[in-house]
Amino acid sequence: MTTPLVVSVVLLSSLAALPALVWAGYLFVLTLASQRRPPLPPRSEVRFDVVVPAHDEETGIADTVRSLLSVEYPKDRFRVIVVADNCADATASRAAGAGATVLERTDPVHRGKGYALAHAFERSLSDAFADAIVVVDADTTVSPNLLGAFAAHLAAGARAVQAEYGVRNPFSSWRTRLMVIALALFHVLRSVARERLGVSVGLRGNGMCFASSLLREVPHDAFSIVEDVEYGIRIGLRGYRVHFASEARVLGEMVGSEKASRSQRRRWESGRAALARAYRGKLVAAAWAGSRAPSERRIALDLALDVFVPPLATVVGVTLAGLVASAVVARLVGAPRVVAAASAPWALALLLVVVYVARGVVLAGVGPRGIVDLAWAPVYMVWKVGLSLAERTRGGKKGKSTGDAAEWVRTTREAETQSATREGG
Repeated sequence: MTTPLVVSVVLLSSLAALPALVWAGYLFVLTLASQRRPPLPPRSEVRFDVVVPAHDEETGIADTVRSLLSVEYPKDRFRVIVVADNCADATASRAAGAGATVLERTDPVHRGKGYALAHAFERSLSDAFADAIVVVDADTTVSPNLLGAFAAHLAAGARAVQAEYGVRNPFSSWRTRLMVIALALFHVLRSVARERLGVSVGLRGNGMCFASSLLREVPHDAFSIVEDVEYGIRIGLRGYRVHFASEARVLGEMVGSEKASRSQRRRWESGRAALARAYRGKLVAAAWAGSRAPSERRIALDLALDVFVPPLATVVGVTLAGLVASAVVARLVGAPRVVAAASAPWALALLLVVVYVARGVVLAGVGPRGIVDLAWAPVYMVWKVGLSLAERTRGGKKGKSTGDAAEWVRTTREAETQSATREGG
């Protein structure tokens, strides 16, 4: 017989599961829409400035410049510009030696990637050489068709474009192998789906392209740690979506050591959390504004959902905790069928997330070894959730988030880690 207590337990469990169901439902909708479209044929009419912001990147900057200069695009229609920002090493000379135009910038107060980009954009716009500006990180190699693909999307009407962002060093450690799958989920699956749905795919910081006219209309004055996400939201609020050039790739180096990973992840998580607090109200308001065009409201709604959905490790952790807690409480007050009823919404959310991850594994193309590497996922998840909790505790003690700080906090590169290990051994 059903009792008020049993009904209350089932109802409370269902209400508690609503956030997890919304998160998982959003990811599942993207999974269903994650079929790639045929690529656009490359074009070559657009003139580009390719900007590489760099802070103490003497180890790999020459490789990046050489990769950019070797793209299959008319050589008189693009320039490679390295911003050697507050550097204390040979970044500038090595970039120049590899064939780049170098802008040296020294400002002890205004430091960070956002300021370096603003400096380069101002120079590019004043030169009036380029129709569009591309941003590539200093640890990156690019596919030969990068500029041709960007030119095609710009010719089709795009004002902002994001290339596929992958892992340059997938076999450095189990962390980098997991990152192949993680980026397939976040940078490929989500981007392919959002492109098909006609909303903004967002900016990823590496492999971005902006029409010069867009930068004049919406200046890039985004200076937070996650300046890419911030600018993507700002242009989204102006009604512009970021298109996805899935046919072009940039491969960035991912950190393999725990110490460097912890530093990088902490900055990224805190930055996104601060950005969510700053913009979620504006995005929701824009999504409901009757004065906006339907396409603009759709872009704002999707961006709002994107900032509301926490990192995948948090989604899985909350869902598993809710599943266990609901089963335990329901078992204390009722029969097994009560346990099933109370646990059902949590189980559904978990199933939707599993489907999402499985699709990401397929898109990653990691093969059997990558699937075996998923055994590390629980360890990685616990590590990430622990970092998130520690960051919240630290932010609470300081009274503010660290995500708003604009500073170059350079991640140690893999080659440097290996060199230090050899010297220490």
